[in-house]
Amino acid sequence: MAEIKDPENTFIMETTKGKVVIEAFPNVAPKHVDRIRELVREGAYDGVVFHRVIADFMAQGGDVEHGNKTSDKFNPGRAGTGASKKPDLPAEFSATRHVRGTCSMARSQNPNSANSQFFICFTDAPWLDKQYSVWGQVIEGMDAVDKFEKGEPVRNPDHIISMKVAADV
Repeated sequence: MAEIKDPENTFIMETTKGKVVIEAFPNVAPKHVDRIRELVREGAYDGVVFHRVIADFMAQGGDVEHGNKTSDKFNPGRAGTGASKKPDLPAEFSATRHVRGTCSMARSQNPNSANSQFFICFTDAPWLDKQYSVWGQVIEGMDAVDKFEKGEPVRNPDHIISMKVAADV
């Protein structure tokens, strides 16, 4: 098991393929880490699918509006187009690199449009550096992420069973 150094800034994500532990970087992207923590504590990510999973690139999920398969609002055709009801976040681009296991915010063409969706890199993706807000790193469970069903969109997507702040477990 991974060593949890800062329980308030560590997320434990149970997925259909296994447990994933993410160490957040509040010193790199404080507003984004706060948003993820807030949504986690609300249970917003529980049941949310990884709607876009591209081999040798990344797994994207976090659409709490259309991507929650346990909700009556679940719409597989619209998963990836929604967000939370909270305002979009200003970009927090940094020198932190996109490497295997990096957790970063998804966004539209507008750099200040990140909201609830995020992705986890399968491999190094230097072309994303300084273009997306990196907010954390997988410290345990990349083997589970590697097993996610691939597709764009994914036909039978894996999902987050539950996501918790380590301090609350």
